[in-house]
Amino acid sequence: MGSRWGLFFSLLSLMSLLALARALAHTSFPQFLPCELRHPGVVDCDRRSLGSVPPFLEATPMALANVTTLLLRHNHINHLQPAHFVQLKGLQKLLLRWNCAPTILTVLRQTCRMVIEPGTFLVLRNLKELDLSGNSITFIPELPSSLTSLVISYTMILRLDSDTFSGLPGLRSLYMDGNCYYKNPCKQEVEVSPGALEHLHHLENLSLKYDNLTSFPRGLPTSLRMLLISSNHIVSLAPQDLAGLPALRVLDVSRNCRRCDHAHNPCQECPPGFPKVHPDTFSHLGALEGLVLKDNSLIRLDPRWFRNLVNLTVLDLSENFLSEDITVTTAFQNLTRLKKLNLAFNYHKKVSFAHLHLAPSFQNLTALQVLDMSGIFFRSLTKATLQPLLGLPYFQKLLLPMNFINKADLGIFRLFSSLQYVDLSDNKVTGGSNAVRGNRASEVTAETLLEEDRAPQDHLPTLGVNRAPEVSAETLLREEGDPQDHPLTSELFMPNCAPPNFTLDLSQNNLVTIGPEIFTHLSTLNCLRLSSNSISQAVNGSQFSPLINLWLLDLSHNKLDLYYSSSFTELPGLRALDLSYNSQSFKARGIGHNLTFVSRLRQLQYLSLAHNQITTRVSHSLSSSSLIALDFSGNELSRMWAEGDLYLRFFRNLSTLSRLDLSQNKLRTLPAQVLDNLPKSLRLLWAKDNRITFFNWSSLSSLPNLEVLDLSRNLLGHTSALAKGRLPNGTRLHTLGLSRNGIRFIGRGFFAPATQLEVVNLYGNALKTLDRDWFGGLGTALKELDIRANPLSCGCDATFLDFLLEVQRAVPGLTKEVVCGSPFPLSGKSVFLEDLHSCQDLVLACSCFALSLLGTLLTLALATLQRLFGWDLWYIFHLGLSWLPWRAWRKRKAPAQTYDYDAFVVFDKAQDAVADWVYNELRVRLEEAKGKGKGWLRFRLCLEDRDWLPGKSLIENLWDSVYKSRKTLFVLSPRRDPLVSQPVSGLLRATFHLAQQRLLEDKQDVVVLVILNRAAGRSRYVRLRQRLCRQTVLFWPHQPSGQDGFWAQLCTALATNNRSFYDQNFCRGP
Repeated sequence: MGSRWGLFFSLLSLMSLLALARALAHTSFPQFLPCELRHPGVVDCDRRSLGSVPPFLEATPMALANVTTLLLRHNHINHLQPAHFVQLKGLQKLLLRWNCAPTILTVLRQTCRMVIEPGTFLVLRNLKELDLSGNSITFIPELPSSLTSLVISYTMILRLDSDTFSGLPGLRSLYMDGNCYYKNPCKQEVEVSPGALEHLHHLENLSLKYDNLTSFPRGLPTSLRMLLISSNHIVSLAPQDLAGLPALRVLDVSRNCRRCDHAHNPCQECPPGFPKVHPDTFSHLGALEGLVLKDNSLIRLDPRWFRNLVNLTVLDLSENFLSEDITVTTAFQNLTRLKKLNLAFNYHKKVSFAHLHLAPSFQNLTALQVLDMSGIFFRSLTKATLQPLLGLPYFQKLLLPMNFINKADLGIFRLFSSLQYVDLSDNKVTGGSNAVRGNRASEVTAETLLEEDRAPQDHLPTLGVNRAPEVSAETLLREEGDPQDHPLTSELFMPNCAPPNFTLDLSQNNLVTIGPEIFTHLSTLNCLRLSSNSISQAVNGSQFSPLINLWLLDLSHNKLDLYYSSSFTELPGLRALDLSYNSQSFKARGIGHNLTFVSRLRQLQYLSLAHNQITTRVSHSLSSSSLIALDFSGNELSRMWAEGDLYLRFFRNLSTLSRLDLSQNKLRTLPAQVLDNLPKSLRLLWAKDNRITFFNWSSLSSLPNLEVLDLSRNLLGHTSALAKGRLPNGTRLHTLGLSRNGIRFIGRGFFAPATQLEVVNLYGNALKTLDRDWFGGLGTALKELDIRANPLSCGCDATFLDFLLEVQRAVPGLTKEVVCGSPFPLSGKSVFLEDLHSCQDLVLACSCFALSLLGTLLTLALATLQRLFGWDLWYIFHLGLSWLPWRAWRKRKAPAQTYDYDAFVVFDKAQDAVADWVYNELRVRLEEAKGKGKGWLRFRLCLEDRDWLPGKSLIENLWDSVYKSRKTLFVLSPRRDPLVSQPVSGLLRATFHLAQQRLLEDKQDVVVLVILNRAAGRSRYVRLRQRLCRQTVLFWPHQPSGQDGFWAQLCTALATNNRSFYDQNFCRGP
């Protein structure tokens, strides 16, 4: 029989496996598991803790042949062999950086040795780009002749000779940076043998940075267009070093002879008398467009260096000692095509100049567009400072931050015909009283600083690890960290001021008050940034009157007082106003704030009042017919909306508003009345980082144009906000953000009514599954469905995988960041790691094994028991058959005992006080549940005068009352004269005898004693019962404070079986 059942369950398991296989046949698994197909031909395997190159068993031969780029960066691959790439016939780009790093470059100093078997890369006949940087290789393996770009930076390769690249005639780019420097020491310099690269006739880009070189490599190919040889120890340059490079476009020899007082990393000071640069060093580089001489301890510029550099467009001279030389140099006379000049941090040690006048040769830079003069340290900015630049026709950007400027004549900028951006941030400008007018003496004076460390450290960019880009002269300085316009929080709520707008940046200065005299002659200014000053005045509509063309004003991070309704009205064209982080005046108690100025700014489109902690005592509403974006985050709308109807219509009069940010306002909900009073034109609503636990989704119908709703980082998962509701029909919502809400469950069809929904963000919630029923028919129409960082349940009963495969193109990080939360062996691993086929096979195998084992054991057990204990088992079986069913039948047939009353109340009616207490106190409390507290239980009482049936004898009524009540309640009180012996009422005596009879017959103790006077408690019976079952003997307290406790005890005694009240130390109870 056991074998039959085993066969039956095996067939069921096989049928379920066939059904699963049929379902999976109609779905398409990601072919490149555990990696991800990013774009056609690009397979991303970065940062997946891989120990070897994936075999891609699920991929078809055609799919493998179409792979052109394979990314294997930041894994743990330390062994490469030809079989890993033999099927990738069309591979053109292979990135293997940082898999087996040299020991010294690892955080834990772990030893790793990269093994590359012979012929590994030769099978890739179409390979063009190979990145082996960050691996512990000591030689360059055999490479295919098709290779055009090779990166071997941060490795242990220390020598290049003529045979190294003999099989790479088409190599165009070679990057070998960081093979010998302070983080990857080698106690020698990288050796580049003379002529080692000469036969690479197509080599255009060569980078040998951080290689501890002490001399220029000789015999470089004449085809070079870019040579990066910075961060070495080359302190001398001679004409023969660069003589054979006529096609060179970009040359970087920075950080070779350094000034260490401004270094951001370990530094070796430039030797005395160096650097030595021959006057004809660059004379053969007529095609040069970008030259970087940064951080080379240059004291003066030799005009002969630049004599033949007629095509130079970018020149970086930053971090040298040229602060004095730039006032007299003639080196720029022939640089008529120069567009970008960097002179940043050329300060003199311990010196701050009172004035600085640029040399007349600057006027020859007729093509100059950008000049960086950061960190030169001069305290006064006048017309004489920039006089040579006034006639430059293409001059657009002037950078002057971190110069300790405290006097600045801002009117000089009107003299520049094409100027678009001036950066005076991080200086000491204090206001109108320090605005300097006129010319001063041309001599340069110096003032010794108190401390050498006052020189600010330049925030230099981190070393560009393993980059292999095409570097042009135009981007060379930008890579070194050109200051850019300060980006605002989001261009959705505040636009960026880009060229050709004229922008002046005065942020992070010492401005306390501002007046129109500061901005005289700046009528052409379009954008003004005054953030992070100390402006603490009340603006009244006169401060910016000269700025008639200003359309963007940034006053964030100040201490403004918004009191006047005429604020900013002097700016008729103002379109963007940033007043964020001006919370000081709003936090002052008892001070009112006037926001009516908004209605008077007819062109205003962008307004930020963010992070001002606005609560109350502000204008009851905002009004504007032009505003389209309002950032009101970081305030306290929760308190404003708690003030009745006062601020519920705060945003209603913004008739053209389309974008509103209500994030970080401590909101617990968005009431329907509030949503109904938002502008109907609203298209985007952010309510992130609040405390919202409930959201009435149907109220979204009051915002007919809403397209984007972001409720991220709230507490919607703490309630059933998504389990019961659903989006309203007809909504135009196409983006919904619900990330980090702790959501555990989403109701069926929640997203279905939003037929235009395209983007759903469920990142970082507590979802254990994903159901297509949530979306109705919208699932396949989604463009983005983010379910990363959810603890998905990946057991064998998981049902979300088929839907996940249907929408896989819309799920970001599908194969890497969509991970399991359970079961434990799969926690934190990809949802595709467990093969469902093997999962079902395991269940089938376990089921078959268990059933077969059970059948075998049962067969053996039955035969053994029959042989040894046949008669005994037969006797026990029939004995049990005759007894057990009868017991069960009796228990089933015994009806559950019910009572008509909860308690039968017995008392001496001859005592008027007792009767009055029973009828007006006891009955009212127990039957009508009237008392001070809530939640009193109601009891139905049996009273003689009310519930006894007329015509029945006294003994019949008494019998029915005792046996049809759950408890019998005796109310006892002695007579008035305790010295006179009085007989006990006959009714009390008869009732007591019936209660005792019930105890003997049914083993049910139903007696509860209520004693109104403690004199009645002297009875021996009462004292004995008190000892045995204390909770059924209650004394009426004469103090009103104890009466609530008495009624609670009485309710407990009437509602609980007396058996539980007996003291186990004396008896076991009935």
